[in-house]
Order: sequence, then C-alpha cells, then structure tokens
Amino acid sequence: MNFQLSEDHIAIRDAARDFAENEIASSAVERDITGDFPHEIIKKLGELGFMGMMVSPEYGGSGLDCVSYCIAMEEICKVDASVGVVMSVNNSLVCWGLETFGSDDIKDRILKPLASGQAIGAYCLSEPGVGSDATQQATTAVRDGNDWIINGAKNWITNGTTSDYYIVFAQTDATKKHKGVTAFIIEKGMAGFEMGKKEDKLGIRSSDTCSLSFNGVRVPDANRLGEEHNGFKIAMETLNGGRIGIASQALGIAVGAFEKAVKYSFERHAFGQPINQLQAIQFKIAEMATKIEAARLLIHRAARCKDNKESYIKEAAMAKLYASTIAFEVANEAIQIHGGYGYVREYLVERALRDAKITQIYEGTSEIQHIVIARQLLKEYALV
Repeated sequence: MNFQLSEDHIAIRDAARDFAENEIASSAVERDITGDFPHEIIKKLGELGFMGMMVSPEYGGSGLDCVSYCIAMEEICKVDASVGVVMSVNNSLVCWGLETFGSDDIKDRILKPLASGQAIGAYCLSEPGVGSDATQQATTAVRDGNDWIINGAKNWITNGTTSDYYIVFAQTDATKKHKGVTAFIIEKGMAGFEMGKKEDKLGIRSSDTCSLSFNGVRVPDANRLGEEHNGFKIAMETLNGGRIGIASQALGIAVGAFEKAVKYSFERHAFGQPINQLQAIQFKIAEMATKIEAARLLIHRAARCKDNKESYIKEAAMAKLYASTIAFEVANEAIQIHGGYGYVREYLVERALRDAKITQIYEGTSEIQHIVIARQLLKEYALV
C-alpha cells in the first residue's frame, strides 16, 4: 500500500484545512453553546463540492475517491465535529445510497440537489425502541395503489430538523422480519410527517438531532429506494461506508485535541521549564501521536479497499472502533496536559472530549463493531 498522499489529495487537504480555519473556527464555540445549526457554513461547503464528494459529476458531485473524503473529514472535524457530522451523513449515508441503489429518476430529482449542496439529507434507521438491533423495525409501509402509506417513528436522526430528504426504512412484510424491510425517500413537507424537538446533547451540539414521526404519510412508489424488501441490505451496506466517515470524524477530533495540547505544552512552564520537557508529558505526547497515526492508517486502508471495490466491512469496523476509542483517550489526555485550563471552554479541548464520545455510539456502537469484526474474521478463517 502506498502511504503517500497524491498531489490531488494534498490539494483537497489544504482546501479543507483552509476552509475550516477561516470559515468554521470563529463561530464553533458560540454554536456549541447555542446549538445553532451552521446553515451558511454548510451552504459554502456545498458550493466547494464537499457535500457530495464521492458522487459522480453527472449527478452534481465531485467524483472524488473515498480517501479524499476521509482527508477532508479529518480537517473539518479537527476544527468542528458538528459541521463534520452534517457533511458525513450527507456524503456517506445519503448520497452514496441514492447513487448506488436509486433509480435514474431519483438520481436526477433528489441526488443532484443533495450532492451539489442545494439540499441536505438524513438517514432514518434507529427507532425509539430499536437501537443496535436494527432488524426490529416497527415503522410500517403499506401499499395503496401507486403509493405507500407510512406510519411509525424514528429516533436520533442527525440533520433531522434541517433536511430536505429523508431515507426511511420501514417494514413492508412483517412475516419476513428484517428481510421484509423496504427503503423510501420522504420529503420535507409531506402531509403527516412531523419532526420532534431538537435534542439537547452532550456534544456535537451545533448539529441537529431529533425524533421523527410518520402519521399516514403518503409516499409515491417513485420514492422507493431499491427493490421491495431490500431495505435492510441497503441499510447495512450504507452503514459500512458511513463508518469510514465517522472514523475520520473521530480522527479529526483527536488531531485537533492533540495539536492544542502540544501547543499548550510549549506555553505552560513548571519547575523552571516548558512542561513538554517533563517526561510525564513527553510520554503522553508520544502515546497520543502513535494512536493518531495508527487510526489514520486503519481509516485510509478501509477507504482504499472501498475505492478498489474490495470488501471493506471488517476494515471499516476496525477503523471506526479504534478511531473512536483513541479520540476519547486523546481528548482526555489533552485535558490532562492543560490541567485546570482544560476544563473550561476557552481552551477548546473539553469540547473535543464531549464530541468524541458520540463516535463510540452512532452508526454502530463499539460493541457492535466488535461483533462485526469477529464475524468477518470467523468467515475468513472458515474458508482457509
């Protein structure tokens, strides 16, 4: 594997870094406090091509590879993981699924505005009584002529109050259990579609999360995504790629916290010298840097497997599991290096710890990643 970034990758990294530092950083703390959604920032990201990075230019996207997406996600999330998760959901969970499984009509009518940043999308799988066990979908869709009538609820939906299009998974044949699930696209403003209040979260506070309810929502069959009863497969395949995006988000959080800690270690003096001359601090810096580099390699490996159209289920799960784990550890150590100052908003690292925690939960908890990895390994060894 070539570990060197291409000239194109470096250009994307620099563009994302410049945008994050000049367009996102100045409002990140205030938005973390208020919970305000970064509407203008997301609009500008779309104009720059960051909201549909892997989508074909034919459908309004940038036509880039997954490695490019990971690089951009790291840079954005290094500054603000709230902006990063909006970008991640739109790219990984929405645009990818629409291009992979959508009809030509869906690609022209719905994917194009999403990929070009003119609209925002959401992915709706989790339900109030269904978290990690996504096989137990209670939301139902019943055919009525050329339409479907959808009833039920979804929970923990990122971009829930701000999206224009929602990929919703519903049970269309209960006798088949998870093999009877079908995917649909619900549009904002459809009768019977309601959004709950925005959740008051520990971290990624500037992104919006809410519950959704569907009360007799009439959806045309043209808005069905993929074949009937193929919804669960679509959901799982989409999540495999989404985990690479969340791993990149976690990496960005870790890198941001690490860089702030190193900078502070030069500024803070103790016992007549900068604290980075103390072995205790040097050990922390060395451990943090090693974990970050290992996470980045796992992420880029998974991304390259995806780009090469190789199996990446195990690789994506490993990347998300490890990156989310070290993001929390690195952020925690960054606070420790800052001492008491790390506990206050002004020094930013406390936000990194709060933001890092969710990466161990959404798009498959760390416990689920262990199961995914183990099952894939056992399959591989069974074939030896």
